[in-house]
Amino acid sequence: MAKLKEKQELFCQNYFITHNATKAAQAAGYSEQSAYNQGYRLLKQPDIQDRLKELESEVSTDLDVITELEQQYEAAKLTGSGQVALKALELLSRVRGNNQEDEGPTDLEGLEESIKHSFQTIGKEKVYELLMQTFPEDFDDEEEEDNVDADS
Repeated sequence: MAKLKEKQELFCQNYFITHNATKAAQAAGYSEQSAYNQGYRLLKQPDIQDRLKELESEVSTDLDVITELEQQYEAAKLTGSGQVALKALELLSRVRGNNQEDEGPTDLEGLEESIKHSFQTIGKEKVYELLMQTFPEDFDDEEEEDNVDADS
C-alpha cells in the first residue's frame, strides 16, 4: 500500500470512527464547502479503501468498553431513555463487528419480532406516545368515550 498523505490518513482515521465521509473530511482539514465532495472522492480511492480495511483489521476491543456499553444500555432501558438505549445497542453492534448494513426482516413474523424488541427497548410509555402520534384518530375517540363515562 502506498503511503498516504497526512490529510488522507486523518480522513481514514476519522471515517473509521464516524462512518461519515463529510465529517471525516472536515476533521481532516478539508474545507466545509468541499468536505462532501472530498469525502466522496477519497472513499473511491483504492489506497484509502485499503487503509480503511487495515484499520478495521487492527481494531482490538477492550472488554471494559463492551461492559461499559452494556451497562449504559441497561441503565437507559431502566430509565426509559429509548434514544440512549438504541445508541448503546448500535455501538455494541459496531464494537462486536456487526458493521454490515441490516436490511431488516424479510417476512411478517421477523418484522413483528423486530417491532416487539423495539417496544421492549423503548418502554411502554414511549410506545403509547408513538401510537398516539401515528394513529391520533383512534386515540381521540377513546378520550371522548372516557369523558362521556366520567360525565355520567
